[in-house]
Amino acid sequence: MDNLTIEKINSFHPDFRNKLKNEYLEINNQLPKGVRLRFTHVLRTIQEQNDLFAQGRTKAGHIVTNAKGGQSIHNYGLAFDIVILLDEDKNGTFEKAVWNGTHFNTVVKYFKSKGYEWGGDWKFKDAPHFQIKGYNWQSLKAKLDKGQLIKDNGIIYPTL
Repeated sequence: MDNLTIEKINSFHPDFRNKLKNEYLEINNQLPKGVRLRFTHVLRTIQEQNDLFAQGRTKAGHIVTNAKGGQSIHNYGLAFDIVILLDEDKNGTFEKAVWNGTHFNTVVKYFKSKGYEWGGDWKFKDAPHFQIKGYNWQSLKAKLDKGQLIKDNGIIYPTL
């Protein structure tokens, strides 16, 4: 188990948080020793999303998203990004991160089987990205704008 990931899962939308936590634990138990799944991003603020959108446009780096702040499912706590960590020297440090390969494909297949939409299937490929199916940013933003919200641990989410 990866404590950083558990902390990130705690920012996932409250309606799906326990489900995702259980799925995270289940898939990690299916991975071989020396391989660990980590969530790199779950809930993302509007400012964090705008900073990512600027990357490769007005800031250094490669373009990694087409979504401005408010236009990402991350902004509503319904998406997560992953990386596979490998402990190549078997000392418990998990020093190598990968976004492809057999273990990555195992995780993709697992989350797709659980009903998540995978960004690797999109025209604009986003291989580390998964999100709850059936939601779009426009309807989620509209709910927040109308005051249809849940407050949980100081975080505001749209009602679902």
